[in-house]
Amino acid sequence: MTIIRPERPGDEAAIRAVLIDAFPTDAEARLVDRLREAGNLSISMVAEGDDDEVLGHVAFSPVATATGIFGAGLAPLAVRGSRRRRGIGGSLISSGLSVCRDAGVGWVVVLGEPHYYGRFGFRPAPEVGLTDEYGGGDAFQIVELAPGSLPIGAGMVRYAPEFASLVD
Repeated sequence: MTIIRPERPGDEAAIRAVLIDAFPTDAEARLVDRLREAGNLSISMVAEGDDDEVLGHVAFSPVATATGIFGAGLAPLAVRGSRRRRGIGGSLISSGLSVCRDAGVGWVVVLGEPHYYGRFGFRPAPEVGLTDEYGGGDAFQIVELAPGSLPIGAGMVRYAPEFASLVD
C-alpha cells in the first residue's frame, strides 16, 4: 500500500534519490534543493511504500503573473522508474492539488503532457490568455482550484527564480 503525505524533516535525501532516479540528470534534484533552501517549496508531498521507502515526490512552488496574481506551479513530479504506471504519480498530483486548495491556492500551472494532466482538470493556459517563460504553448496548462480565481488575460506567468537552475 502506498500513502501520500507531506514531506517531513529527514526526507530530503530520499526525495533527491527519487528525482535522480526519475530524470536523466540531477537538474530537478538541484531545483528542489534550491526551492527548499529559498523557502519556495510551498507544498512538497511524497509517496511512501509499505517499507517507508519514498517512491515518488511532487513539488509546488509560487508562480505569479506580471499583474501580481499569485498561484502555484506543479514541478517536478517524479516516481521511481521501477514503480511507474501504478497510479503513484496521479495520487501525488491529486493529493497535492487538494493540499493547494486547502491552503487557499486559487490556481495551479504545469508544463507537461496535455493528455496526462488533462485527467486532473488542467487545460491549455493560452486558452485563458496566459503564457510561460519557457515557450510551452499548449503544454503550459492551468487548473482552477477556487471558482473565479483564474487570472484570465494576465499574460506571462513566472516561476520562482530557482527554476533558472534548470538551465545551469
